[in-house]
This record gives sequence, C-alpha cells and structure tokens, in this order.
Amino acid sequence: MDLMLYLALVPALGVLSQWIAWRTRLPGILLLLCMGILLGQFVPLDTLIAELMHGDAKDVPRILFPIVSLSVAVILFEGGLTLRINEFRQSSKSVVRLLVVGSTITMLTTAIAAHFILGFDFRVSLLLGAILIVTGPTVVGPLLRQIRPSARVSSVLKWEGIVIDPVGAILAVLVFDELFLGADEFSLVSGLVLLAKTIGIGLLFGSFGAWFLVLSIRRYWLPDHLQGVLSLAFAMLLFAISNALAEESGLVTVTLLGILLANQKRVAIEHIIEFKEHLQVLLIGCLFIVLGSRLDLQAIGDIGWPGVVFVLALVLVIRPLSVFVATIGTRLTMAERTFVAFVAPRGIVAAAVASVFALKLQLMNSGPLPAGANALDSVTFLVIVGTVFIYGLSAAPLARWLKIAEPTPQGLLILGADPWIRALARSLHAKNIKVLLCDTNYSKVSLARVDGLQAECVNIVSDHALENLDFSGIGRLLAMTPNDEVNALSVQQFRGIFGSENTFQLASKNKKQNSTRALSHHLRGRSLFNSELTSAYMQQRIDDGAVFKTTKLTETFSLDSLKSTYGDQTVLLFQIDPNGMVSINTDDKPIQPKKGDTVISLVNAANESPSTTT
Repeated sequence: MDLMLYLALVPALGVLSQWIAWRTRLPGILLLLCMGILLGQFVPLDTLIAELMHGDAKDVPRILFPIVSLSVAVILFEGGLTLRINEFRQSSKSVVRLLVVGSTITMLTTAIAAHFILGFDFRVSLLLGAILIVTGPTVVGPLLRQIRPSARVSSVLKWEGIVIDPVGAILAVLVFDELFLGADEFSLVSGLVLLAKTIGIGLLFGSFGAWFLVLSIRRYWLPDHLQGVLSLAFAMLLFAISNALAEESGLVTVTLLGILLANQKRVAIEHIIEFKEHLQVLLIGCLFIVLGSRLDLQAIGDIGWPGVVFVLALVLVIRPLSVFVATIGTRLTMAERTFVAFVAPRGIVAAAVASVFALKLQLMNSGPLPAGANALDSVTFLVIVGTVFIYGLSAAPLARWLKIAEPTPQGLLILGADPWIRALARSLHAKNIKVLLCDTNYSKVSLARVDGLQAECVNIVSDHALENLDFSGIGRLLAMTPNDEVNALSVQQFRGIFGSENTFQLASKNKKQNSTRALSHHLRGRSLFNSELTSAYMQQRIDDGAVFKTTKLTETFSLDSLKSTYGDQTVLLFQIDPNGMVSINTDDKPIQPKKGDTVISLVNAANESPSTTT
C-alpha cells in the first residue's frame, strides 16, 4: 500500500470507529483497537515504513516513537486543560491516595505477579510494575464520556488517569536507571536526585509555559486565530526540551501546563480548549489504530495462558486491592469505590513507555538479557488489549448496576423561571423527570423552590455555574428566557457539555434570517417545540387560560383523540415512553407518540377533559 494512502486511511478509520461507537453505544476504544488489529493483518506498518526508509523493520520504533510521544504530549496537555481545581477539592483525598498509596500497591503487586506468574526477572518485573500503574486519558476519557458516571467518580478517574501518566513514566525511568544502568545495589540518594531533577524540570517548564502563554494573550501579542496553534506548538516544544534535559519530565511539563492554563482567570482560553478537544479525538483515533496495527499476535500468543492469568490478576485482584486500600476513610461510597476499582484500562502511554524500555534493554551490551526483557512490550500490549476489552465491555453495565450513572441522562437544564416555565417544569417533575431551573431573578427561583422544584439563582454562563452546579443526570439544555441573546449564549456555553443535538432554545422574536436584528443561525440551538413558539407566545397562551396537560395515550384515547378533544391550538411538547425516556418535539424531528406513551401538551383550558389526563 502507498504510504500516503495509509496515512489518510488511519484517521479515516479512527473517526469511523468512533462514529460507529457513538451510534451503537459500544466502547469506542474497543472498536478502535479492533479496527487497528484488522488493518495490521493486511498492511503491516513496520514493513511499510522499513521499505520506505530502505532499512530494517527493527529500526521502525526509532522513527515511530518520537511521533507517538509528541501525540501523547498533546493528549496530556488537552487532558490537563479539562482538570478543574474545584473538582479536585471535592475528591482530593481520594485522588492523592490513589496516586500515592494505590500506585505503590499496584507497582509492587504487579511486580510480584509478573515474577511468579510470567517468570520474569525481578528487575524486569519491577519495571513492568512501574509501567502498568498508568491508565491515561486516551482510554479513561472515552469511557467516561460514554458512561457519564456521577460527578465525584468522574472527577476521581479523570484526575487519576491524567496525573498518573507522568508518575508512571517517571517511576519507570527511576527503576530502569537504578536497576539496569546504576550500581549493583539500589541507591536511594541517586534515585531521589533523579526524581527531584525530573519533577523540578517539569514544574519549571510547565509554569513558565503557562505564564508566557497567559501573558501573550493578555497583552494581545497574538491574534485570536494563532492562539490555539501557538499553544499547541509551544506545548510540544516544551515537552521536547524537558525530555532532553530529564527523561519523561516532558509529561509533567505538558500536564502542569494544561492544568495551570485551565484554572487561571486572567484570559479566556475556551477557543484553545475547543481546538485541543478536536485534535485529541483525532489523535486518540490514530494512535489506537496504529497501536492495534503493530500488535504482534504471534508474540502475544507465545506468552500463552500465563499472560491471561496475569491480566485477570490485574483486573480482579491488584486493581481492586489498591483502590479499596487507598480509599479507606474517603468520601467515596462503597458503590463509587467499587466502580473505580473496576475501571483501569491501559493505553497509549503504557505502550509507548514499554516499547521505549524494551528497545533500550535490547540495545544493552552487558551480556544476556534478564528473563522477560524480550517479552516486556508484548506483555504490555496484551495487558492493553485485555483491559480495554474487559473494562470496555463491563464498565457501562457495572455503572448502571451500581446506580452511579445513566446511559442516556433524561434530566433537563431549563434556563428561565417565569410562571409558565415553572408550570411546565411541575408537569415534568410530576413524571419523575429531573429538572433544574436556573434564573438570575431570586424571587422567581424562590417561587420555583416553593413548588418543590430544584432551582438555582445563578448566571448560567458564569464560571460559577459551570464549576459548582451538579449536572449529573441531566442531558439536555432548554433555553427558554424571553431574551434571545441570553438563550443563544447559553447554547454556546453548553454545546461542549451536552452536544449540539441536545441544546435547544425557544424560537426567536425575529424569525426572518435576513433581518438586521436576527441572530446568526450558527449561534442558535435547535428550535424548541416549533418555530412559532416564542416566549411571548407561550406567556400569552397561559394568560389566555391555556394549561399544560399530561395525557397517557391508550387503546381508546390515541393521539388523534387528543388533538380532536383539545382543538387545533393543541401544541405537543414532550413525549415520555414507558421506560421514562423523554423526547422533545421539534420541527426537524417531530415526536411520534403511541399507545402507552405519555404526552405533555399545551391546551386550552376550556376544552379540558379530566378523564383523559393523568
């Protein structure tokens, strides 16, 4: 295959896999890995690159790993941009214990398992234990996006998954330098010096990078269209410089750079975050396709049943042991601890680090290699495949069984608390649909609370709202204030959280797109209910005596019966099926309620028929 075609095929397959995962609700990382393995059977990447470079296939890692390392740097940088200090405060004790106590237990017990199950030399076992403490945003992030667990669990797994990557890489460097390159006996002093050097360089360059980027944006040294590109280029440059000074310190640099940028309040970086999110999705897809295509199935098969036992030990014994011990006395509930204990897939960072050290061991000229050195990367790939398959298939059902996640959250975030909005919210609340009203008018919010509704007096587009409101169980935004501009701004704010498909706003007062007062189409959310239902229209209907009716359709009272009973002015709003799934009526996707469904509609009170309502 031509290299250009291969380079175009990889991102196309990556995006296709993630689209299939979105449509089928299958684990995205699982499909990516399978697609990569399938591609590798037809187009061996190592052979393709070797032919191009007129070299040996064994030289391919020297070419490929720098590219993989830079991609991992970008992913960790983007991961750091998603970490908020306020989230860390809520779960700091759990995260710190997992990073310190949990990673120590994982490293030591993994080393013991590798020595006794796989027969590895104790030095190789310790190196493998250090490598396999990592999870990483490339695998945890897609799982969390699909499962959407509670805010606390999501925070713990996200912080652990991103911060543990540089920790694991640094530990692997320390173990390798001390046990393979150092003196015959382990030197605690030299190990601490190397650790301090690695962390110090990472902290220095990460802090400098954040300061420089904030200063450049704040002083307007950069135009808006260059800010995202410059931050990306600068992050990769700092990563490379840090690694040149101290191996794997670049991971600390880019992670800290992202965290500092995300939590400063001096400049807006939302456009940078959006740019990085798109790039991260592309890179994760490409990296997993490449990783899968390079898997040596024969080498993994040669490990045999001991490899399967080793993977099961990691999943069923080592991870649960480390989590349950580390989280003793934390705020996590037993259900949350159980879920965290059974989510630890390994990803790109583990593969990259293992491959680098496997290559270093092979290049050593100090006699025969210790037992297990030649199988280090194969075992790591086996762990990646095994944990991705196991956690990818089990995490979502486990979260639902533990009742810490909803596969498709049905709750509604409603912007506005006017009288008619409160009346509609009461109808939804009566059908056990979670509703959160947000308004800046305290008296309206107070009246909503008197009605038994969950309501917050907050500016929905403020940092306070994003950082402090609990959106667990909520999957859609309904912007329903009389102000079209506020509605559109809230849609822009929450598209990144709920997606364009799940952000709605009432019809604009200025319906003509060519009107000088009309909002641009790309700024608006999906038209809520229909294009005629403005806030003024809804309020006028309520003032004229219209009411919100909740009607369950039966064999004898169908949708046609509903419309004939209440007249032509009946407006369908929501459909709730027997399983509690909510559908919103829109012009582009009208609801199709059937027998057994419940319909919430706006009807004239004069036509009210109590016998048909519930």
